Amino acid sequence: MSAATTTSVLESWETTRYELLNTRISDLGLQIANSILEPQVQRLYRELERQRLVFRPICYLTDSWGCPNEVPIIGIPFYLADKRLMRIEEEQTGEIEDDSTIMMFLRHEAGHAFNYAYRLWESPGWAEVFGAFSSPYRDAFEPDPFSRQFVRHIVHSQYGRNYAQKHPDEDFAETFAVWLTPRTAWRRKYHAWPAMRKLQYVARLMRDVRSRQPVRENGPLLNPVEELRVLLAEHYGQRIERYRAAAQGYVDDKLRAVFPPPAGRGGMRAAALIHQHKADLLARVSRWSGLEPEDVETILNKLEARAAAIRLRCHLEDANANLLDVTALATALAMDFGYTGRFTV
Repeated sequence: MSAATTTSVLESWETTRYELLNTRISDLGLQIANSILEPQVQRLYRELERQRLVFRPICYLTDSWGCPNEVPIIGIPFYLADKRLMRIEEEQTGEIEDDSTIMMFLRHEAGHAFNYAYRLWESPGWAEVFGAFSSPYRDAFEPDPFSRQFVRHIVHSQYGRNYAQKHPDEDFAETFAVWLTPRTAWRRKYHAWPAMRKLQYVARLMRDVRSRQPVRENGPLLNPVEELRVLLAEHYGQRIERYRAAAQGYVDDKLRAVFPPPAGRGGMRAAALIHQHKADLLARVSRWSGLEPEDVETILNKLEARAAAIRLRCHLEDANANLLDVTALATALAMDFGYTGRFTV
C-alpha cells in the first residue's frame, strides 16, 4: 500500500464533495480576500480607475448575483470563491461562470452600484433615455431579439443577450457595462444603433460624477455568506444521505465522537492536539496496525485537517483521553484500509 493510494481514497472527490455538502455555508470560511475571486474584483477596480472614477463598490459573498435594493454593494455567489464549490455548483445546476462571464456580471452589477451610489436615476434625462426607474420589475418578459434600442452584454440562459430589455435599471446597468468593458469598441459597434444614445449618455454621466464622492456607499446586505446557516446540500435541495456511501474517506462523524462539544468556551483546538502529538501517534498506530508509516501519516494528516475544518475543541483535562481515542480511531482506520483497501470503520 502506498501513501498515494491512501490519499486517493481519503481525498477523493466523493469524500470532499460530501464533506462540503454536509457543512453549513456559513462555516465554510469563505471570503473574497485571497480567494480565486480576488483578481477579478481587483480587475474591476482597475477598469474603474482607468476611467478615473473614484467610487469603488464594495463586494461581498451571498447566494446570488445582485445589489441589495438600491444599495451600492455588489453581491457575488459564494461558490465562486472556491474551485471545489464551483465544481459542485456545476454538478448541481449544469452550468458555472467562467472568468469572462464573472467579469461581465461584475461590470453589470457595478452599473447598478453606480446608479444607486449617485442616485443617477434622478439625473436630468435619465428617465427619457432609459425609462422610469420606478417601473414595475418583471420577473419574466418577452424580449425582442432584433431590437437595436438596447446594448447586448450579459449572456442570460433565458433571454440570451437581451437582458437590458428587462427594466430601465437593467438597461442602464447593461449600458454601463458595455461602456466600461476595455477594448469593446462600442463607438464603432453601436454607431448605427439607437442604443448609441444611451452609451453617450452614460459616458457624459460618468464624466460628471468621476471625481465626486457618492451620496451612498453602503447599506444592509442581503443574505451575506456569514448568515447562510443551511447545509450546502440544503441550498441545492439535496438529501445528503445519497452521497454518503461513496465518501469512503469521510471521518467527520468519527472525530465528533472523539471530541464532543466541550462545555463553555475553554480548551484547545483538537487539530492542535493531534499535531502536537503526531510523532507519538504515528509510531503507535504504525506499530499496532502494521500499516506503513507514510500511510499512517496520511491518515493522521486527514484527521488533523478535518478537526481544524469543523473547528473541534477539547478541554485540557480531557486531552489524554482524547489522545487515546484518536490512537484507537487512527489504528482502526489503518487496519481497515490495510486489509480491505477501503475505509469502512
